[in-house]
Formats: sequence, structure tokens, C-alpha cells
Amino acid sequence: MAQLSLRKVIKAYQEHHAVRGIDLEVADKEFVVLVGPSGCGKSTTLRMIAGLEHISGGQIAIDDRVVNDLGPGERDIAMVFQNYALYPHMSVAENIAFCLQQKKMPKEQIAQRIATAAQTLHITDLLERRPGQLSGGQRQRVAMGRAIVRNPKVFLFDEPLSNLDAKLRVQMRTEIKRLHQALPTTTVYVTHDQIEAMTMADRVVVMNKGRIEQVGPPQELYHRPISLFVAGFIGSPAMNLLPARVAVAADAMSLVLADGTALALPPAMRSSTLTEGRQVIVGIRPETVSQPMGRPNAAPVLAKVDIVEPLGVETLLYFNIGEIVVCARVIPEAAPPSRQQMVLSIDMEKIHIFDPQTEQAIRPDVRF
Repeated sequence: MAQLSLRKVIKAYQEHHAVRGIDLEVADKEFVVLVGPSGCGKSTTLRMIAGLEHISGGQIAIDDRVVNDLGPGERDIAMVFQNYALYPHMSVAENIAFCLQQKKMPKEQIAQRIATAAQTLHITDLLERRPGQLSGGQRQRVAMGRAIVRNPKVFLFDEPLSNLDAKLRVQMRTEIKRLHQALPTTTVYVTHDQIEAMTMADRVVVMNKGRIEQVGPPQELYHRPISLFVAGFIGSPAMNLLPARVAVAADAMSLVLADGTALALPPAMRSSTLTEGRQVIVGIRPETVSQPMGRPNAAPVLAKVDIVEPLGVETLLYFNIGEIVVCARVIPEAAPPSRQQMVLSIDMEKIHIFDPQTEQAIRPDVRF
């Protein structure tokens, strides 16, 4: 059993605060992914958990044991680095065995652990090779094997797939997820790639400027982002974000876009805070824009399609609303030629509304 707790953790470099008092609880056997842009503090947080960075304030605990003053070797963690960190003069088996030999573990036990890890990672036939004879994906498996044999309380992954090509990244995502299912160990994984985060995590931690913006299961972050930052960061292609103002007439409410297009708000999306003339940001996922199909609560938009991107199973359309480029995701059969004007519809029950000052989501709270 290994629970990981971060309580008001701070990391400051003189005047610069890389991490600004974050709180996070990681449950036993949970796979948590820290995601965010470069400089958001995610790798610094991971290095503080590992003991590779001293914390400037707060507390880190593993199984309720505070580890602030313990070195990396005393925390019972194993870390997989971006650059693999393998010894080039050693064989695969020697690299995997190194940490166990340092602990003076019996040779028979070391051999058994190496064999088990190699079988789990499908690298049994590579044990006599050296890192220079391996592909990037094979080296990453060796690095994971070195972590597995330690039987740590916590696995830490620091952007382990960033040096791999796109196809191999997809393959290794599956391998790491399968590994966690086979060896359910508390895991904290850092990446800048939101697709990695969404496909691998039990829970995703979105970080921005040293703070945690939102924590939750991948689908919750996708469907209920609490801020403009999360809305724009999670999802590919990104959510369309359009300035608008609220218009109220009798019992009707609409959002008026920059080009004058009025999007009627269905009752289920209305809020008492949406008053006449209020400025808002409308968030529209590309897949909620389609050709009109007679759906209820769909708002029509006249669009001149500028760019068409066929992607096989789907096609992306790009058009302008005012000065903002909007992306729609449609089935290939519905895609028009570029430069063609057409009517598209927005599913208004799936939009998001944000306050442009606070950048926080405005949730529906009124039912008519």
C-alpha cells in the first residue's frame, strides 16, 4: 500500500516560484498524470517527490511518512527518465540489476527479478545487448525494467516518451498502461502531451504557472472544464473560444457573437448570472459543430469554409466567425469543398460559457 500526499508544496528559486503551494492526494495503486505546458511546474513537482529537488515549503508524505528530509534512495521510489539514463558500457541485464546489486541482494533473487521483469516487458532476448544496440522503444523498456525490479512503493515517470517517434509513442502508451494493470503500483507520470494524459490516467492533474488548475478523471476534464485554461488545453483539436455578449428578450436568452450571429440558449444552459449585456467567452468543441440535422437546441451558423483537412475517419473544417478561426469536426461525407459557403449547426446544450475576467466557467443554475 502506498499513498502519496502533497500538502501546500512550494518550490522557489530566489524570487521565482516554480510551484505555488499545491495540494494533491494520490491513492494507492492510482495512475495520476501531471500535464501542462513547459514551465508549469510539473517536472519540478515530480523531482520534489523523488527527492531530487529540495522543497521550499510544505510537506510530502508517502504512506503518512513525511519524506521532506529523506534522500532519493530512502523514499522507496523508482523513476523513469526522459533520456533513459542507462549505463552504455553495461548489458541490459547489468543495467537492470545495478540497483539490486548496490543493495547487496542475493544473486539468485536478482536473477529471478530480472527474468520476471524481462518477461513482463518482452525484452528477454535483449538481456545480453548493450544500450547502443537497442532502439528507442527497447531502451525505454529497459529503463522501465530497472524500475520494476526494485518493487518500489511509487513509480515516477518524467516525460518518458518525448524522445520517441509518433508511432512508437502510441505503442509505448499502451505498454505502460498494460504494465500498470499487471503491476498496480502507485504511479505519477509527467507529460506535456494532453493526449497521453487523457489516454493513460485514472486522474489528470492540469497544472498552469505553478498551480493546479483542475484534477479529475479524463472525461470529467474534457466535458466539464472549470476554467478557460483547462478548456483550451484539454482536447485535440482545441475547443473553439469565442467572445460574445448576453442578450435577453422576454423569456428568451441568446449569446451574440462578434459577427452578429445570435446563438439561442436552451433553458438547460441558462444561468441567473447571465444578465443583459454581460460579456462572456463561449466554448465550442469541434465535434459539436455539424451540418443541420433537425436536432432540438441546435443553433445555425452561416460559414464560408476556408480550409478542409481530411483525416480518414473524420474531416476538419475551418472557417471564420469575426476574426476568430473556428474548427468543426465532421464525418467525411459531410465535408464540402473549400471556399464553399454552408450552414452549420452548434449543439447548444454542449457549449461552455466562461467569464472573461475570472476565466472561470459559468455553470447553468436555472431550469425553466
